[in-house]
This record gives sequence, structure tokens and C-alpha cells, in this order.
Amino acid sequence: MDEWLAEARRRLALETGEETQALDVSDADADVLLDLARIAAHDSGDRRNAPLLTYLVGVAHGRHGDRTLAEIAASIPRDAS
Repeated sequence: MDEWLAEARRRLALETGEETQALDVSDADADVLLDLARIAAHDSGDRRNAPLLTYLVGVAHGRHGDRTLAEIAASIPRDAS
């Protein structure tokens, strides 16, 4: 995790009362989120969809923590091209 993201995580933890470690992003989850952002930006034709899609997937994961981020992300349509 780069320095900027680590500081953002620290501040979010402080603001929400979460343990900093609870906001860790694994390498696998980072790959899933970055892939989703790429898909949203390119396949939708509107790069603003990238952060919105990753937010929606994060909310769904938070509400259904029994499923992995990758399992939830698998429902997102991918361009066949």
C-alpha cells in the first residue's frame, strides 16, 4: 500500500472508529477492484463509472461479507470484445 493510501486508511479508521487493520486491502482484492474500475471506465464509455462501481461492489461486499469480493464482482458484465 502506498503512503497516500495508507494515510487515507488511517484517517478513515480514526473517523469511523474502526481498527486500521480492518481497512486493509489485500493484494487480491486490490486486483479485483482495479479490474472493475478498468471495466467500468472502458466498457461503459464513461470513466466516472469506475469509482461508482467499486463503491457499489464494496457496499454489497460489506452487506454480504460471507461472499468474497471476487464472487460479488463476478456479477458485473464484461464487454465480450
